[in-house]
Amino acid sequence: MNLLKRVATAIVLIPVVLLLVLRAPVPVLATVSAVVALLAVRELLQLAERYGIRPLVWPTYLFVVLFFLPLAANLGNGKPLLATGIFVYCVGFAAAFAPFFFLVVAMRRAEMSSAFPAAMVSVFAFAYIALPLGMLVQIRQQWAGAILVIYLLLVVWASDIFAYFVGRSIGRHLMSPRVSPKKTWEGAAASVAASLAVGWLFSTYALPISSALLNAHLITRSDGYFALENPALGPVLLLSAALNIAAQLGDLVESLIKRGAGAKDSGALLPGHGGMLDRIDALLFAAPILWYYAAWRVLQ
Repeated sequence: MNLLKRVATAIVLIPVVLLLVLRAPVPVLATVSAVVALLAVRELLQLAERYGIRPLVWPTYLFVVLFFLPLAANLGNGKPLLATGIFVYCVGFAAAFAPFFFLVVAMRRAEMSSAFPAAMVSVFAFAYIALPLGMLVQIRQQWAGAILVIYLLLVVWASDIFAYFVGRSIGRHLMSPRVSPKKTWEGAAASVAASLAVGWLFSTYALPISSALLNAHLITRSDGYFALENPALGPVLLLSAALNIAAQLGDLVESLIKRGAGAKDSGALLPGHGGMLDRIDALLFAAPILWYYAAWRVLQ
């Protein structure tokens, strides 16, 4: 029954996500990402309460929303280099300002011993959830951004699907029994293989896929890959492997947080998948890696 719910939820969500990435203007995508970030942050703060921490709930929500405002404003106005530069400045300021902001807010607490842990959780929630999702939106602002985001999603989804089904069917050697008792090395190997297959498909068919999406009016020319040659296979396979490892580590890290809190899922928002944080945990580690690759390419 849980598997059926998992599949049904995926069937509903995947087309919605793909349409958002391909068709939604950047401000709309940034707004949706901010909502996703707020839902995931809420779940993380609830997990923090199980550790005996009283989090700064509304100040954390406010900081996340303010971080996404420049992305929603699309200040780069279709210029990838400018958009990336603005985002770098925003990230640098927000990351430096966050600890001071939350510590100042926490000064109002009567119990001084709760101020520092509360501020730490808020800073962690921002860095762990909001920053990676912001990077995901900013990838979309870059050259061939829609195709890159779709590539990332396919790598992560393939990683998750093959790890789940292969691990359940033939998995025998546990990867990290204390953190995630059901994850196996067999599932992890299948996960890597699936992500490499997605990388090979991207390297081989990026141009025809982009052309098909353009002809279907799902993307504009700036959102696809229209270079004279396909992306080089070697670098794409290395990138796919790095994204896969990051995705698997992201899943394990969230399992660590939940296990320490004595929770099976971060929430119950998505039937068969748990909470929003359960659904995006792999993306949170993989998105920054692809962002650095895409930003490096833009700045060359």
